[in-house]
Amino acid sequence: MSATAVKTARAHPPDPLPIRRFTPRIGSSVVALGIGAVAWEVIGQLWGVRFLPPLSAVLVRLVELTQDGLILQSLASSLRNLAIGFGISLVVGIGVGLLMGAYRKVEMALDWWVYALDTAPTLVFAPIFFAIFGLGPEPIIAIIIMYGIFTIIVNTVTAIHTVPGSLVEMGRSYCATDRQLFWKIILPAATPLIMAGVRIAMGKAVKGMINGEMFIAAVGLGAVVMNAGRRFDSAALLAVLIVTIMVAMVTIKLVQIVDERLTGWLPATQRARRVRGGSGA
Repeated sequence: MSATAVKTARAHPPDPLPIRRFTPRIGSSVVALGIGAVAWEVIGQLWGVRFLPPLSAVLVRLVELTQDGLILQSLASSLRNLAIGFGISLVVGIGVGLLMGAYRKVEMALDWWVYALDTAPTLVFAPIFFAIFGLGPEPIIAIIIMYGIFTIIVNTVTAIHTVPGSLVEMGRSYCATDRQLFWKIILPAATPLIMAGVRIAMGKAVKGMINGEMFIAAVGLGAVVMNAGRRFDSAALLAVLIVTIMVAMVTIKLVQIVDERLTGWLPATQRARRVRGGSGA
């Protein structure tokens, strides 16, 4: 090999895993889901226990519940509570997080409360919300807010704090005002990490939706879970679990689409790295 060829090889090293370039992410996901589905079916057929029916029986039960209108009616109620609760979490969480990140005194005043409430078991507040709001969607919405808001606040504060100081100094060198620094430099630079927190919070909010419906008011998908549990109907319970997972995946995907629009200025490689690192909310 000539010296020129050696230099070229060093400048452009071969891909150590060339197969990665030819394996689409969606293809890998489909294969993984297929393997899991086959394993579930085989284990369910061979094991023959009541609490783990085969996937085929679960899907049949899901079709029956859908045809009866139970799934769609319950899903509509659950999604309404989720939309309201997560919308409030998003607006208040980002607002409070921006204030805490931008003003040291606000952070010192709220920091302890935010982390204390974030680590506290959320369902402890279920009886309190029930006593305050009574039987209805309000306590469920409050539980959804509690599940998601603190994750958004913490990630937003962290995002503001991790903005490189060199960007702020560059803005000041061009005589930018404080308002221009915040809206033109700090907030765009912090948006990727803020949206990562929003994706995680969305997954938590779906959990809060189900838990609130189960433990506060027997409505929505949570009511279907409770009724299936009382009848020891494992197929119906797992069918609702599949629906819940699908709701979580679809809503997280919607947040990811918004994230990609807001952070389109990032290099493509960095966006892909963020998707792989933050999609498991």
